[in-house]
Amino acid sequence: MSHASMLKARRQNQKHKRELEVEVKRVKREAKQAAAAPVVKKEKKVRVKKEKVVVETATPVKVKKVKVTKEEMGRAESKKGKTAAK
Repeated sequence: MSHASMLKARRQNQKHKRELEVEVKRVKREAKQAAAAPVVKKEKKVRVKKEKVVVETATPVKVKKVKVTKEEMGRAESKKGKTAAK
């Protein structure tokens, strides 16, 4: 027997062995299901969404305005001039 035919026979044996194992598992599963009581479906619970309560603070947070310097104003104006020229 050549090496290739030996490997082929081995693969076939493994395949048949696997098929038999699957069949045995299937039969056991069917027997277990037949012996079991009928399945009663559970009712789905209706979930209620919780509402978030917004609590307002007594003192609102104050945002300080930052004064723009003359240099920054000059830069902003020069950018506006460049974009208008395009």
